[in-house]
Amino acid sequence: MWEHEIIEYKNFLKLERSLSDNSISAYVNDINKLTSFLKLENKESIQFSDIDSKIIQKFVEYIYNLGISSYSQARIISGVKSFFNYLLIEEKIKLNPTQLIESPKLDKKLPDTLNIDDIENILSSIELNSFEGVRNRAIVETLYSCGLRVSELINLSYQNLYLDIGFIKVIGKSSKERLVPIGSSAIKYITIYDKDYRKNIKVKAGNDGFLFLNRRGSKISRNMIFIIIKKIAQKLNLEKKISPHTFRHSFATHMIEGGADLRAVQEMLGHESITTTEIYTHLNKEYLREVVKKYHPRS
Repeated sequence: MWEHEIIEYKNFLKLERSLSDNSISAYVNDINKLTSFLKLENKESIQFSDIDSKIIQKFVEYIYNLGISSYSQARIISGVKSFFNYLLIEEKIKLNPTQLIESPKLDKKLPDTLNIDDIENILSSIELNSFEGVRNRAIVETLYSCGLRVSELINLSYQNLYLDIGFIKVIGKSSKERLVPIGSSAIKYITIYDKDYRKNIKVKAGNDGFLFLNRRGSKISRNMIFIIIKKIAQKLNLEKKISPHTFRHSFATHMIEGGADLRAVQEMLGHESITTTEIYTHLNKEYLREVVKKYHPRS
């Protein structure tokens, strides 16, 4: 159903919007949910140009009744809206039937963060007597020092390290580049890892440029980063559920708590919208409330 248009839409997402294969698959899955709904409604022969707002509204009710989370509902509706916006841009339809459809309101879930003591305990727990230990210390130091996404970390290359001036160049979402300061501790462990360990690894062809490798000489995988963090948490019996992204949240929270300008934090995190960064001001308010409760004599 709509196979040709979906193929063209995928090309549009890849070439015009520079989205990753995973993001493109997610968008196409959203369209597939709509077409599956239309088949249930015995409308498998309907043309996309005949879809109106009433059909879309029924689809929204359908996914609501599936009992999936409001976040998933919003994700699907967003994907469907994107498809019809594309059709409108390409002049394949005259009106966008999703234009007035509202997504479910989402509660802003504050991300889990680590305090300074947690960070110190995690870092000091990593043993430095092996290739993996020194590499893992450099990885965690870099995640926390620069507030990187996992994809940005694993793709960090030598040519984007400017350690002599304390910066790295990060390739973020949609291949957007940004310069991020990197702290002296992260620089120290990257340097130790590079000089004392990485140079003794036989690097597989095509992986020479990547900073973080596995023992077989290939670029370290996203999964491996999650496994490394999970093992550290288990070793310390941390009550908090942490992931690589927790260090990004902690970076942002500690920056805001320390008085950093919101725009500066937005730039370092690579957020397109300042509203995404503003969630950390909510975290900051919680922190301030705890400080008042703890130290104010009349609280």
